[in-house]
Amino acid sequence: MDPIEQLSYILPTLSSVVDRIYQHELANSTPCDRFTVHGVIDHMIVLGGTFAHQFRGEEPPAIEAPGVYGWVPAAEFRQTMDDLLAAVKSPGALERTIDTPMGPMPGETFARLVAFDGLVHGWDLASSTGNRFELPAGVIDAVEAFAHDALTDDMRDGDTFKDAKAAPPDATGIERIAAFSGRAV
Repeated sequence: MDPIEQLSYILPTLSSVVDRIYQHELANSTPCDRFTVHGVIDHMIVLGGTFAHQFRGEEPPAIEAPGVYGWVPAAEFRQTMDDLLAAVKSPGALERTIDTPMGPMPGETFARLVAFDGLVHGWDLASSTGNRFELPAGVIDAVEAFAHDALTDDMRDGDTFKDAKAAPPDATGIERIAAFSGRAV
């Protein structure tokens, strides 16, 4: 399954999760130790907005989170995810070399990393707010296969990714990926 197809499922599903988050849940902790629910949303708005420009071959402007408190920035999140998906689908996006936080890489590889990151952060948000984050098994399997090939030991710096954790025997596919990324499941 190509990364465009993966992101065509993951990004709208992420937006649906954010649509179901309540204001009082924004301060909830998440399995991503660095962020609360609000922090994950802000992180994804900033990086998603930046990545959209990069996939289009543009120099990204300085993007800041909406800085809203007291309400869930669901509309801003959805707009960013829709723009990111459109950018990944834009002509040449998967063929160009993109200067990523992990160094230059082909757009197709980076799109797969974005899918992996989106899936894991989607699980973070859903598990922290009691929401469901369900994707087709084929999407989960494709992301999991890529993650096992792409996530190297030098990427497990304790910040970007922690050491893989064991998933429980009855773990779902998304939970296996979350555990592989270093989250406690």
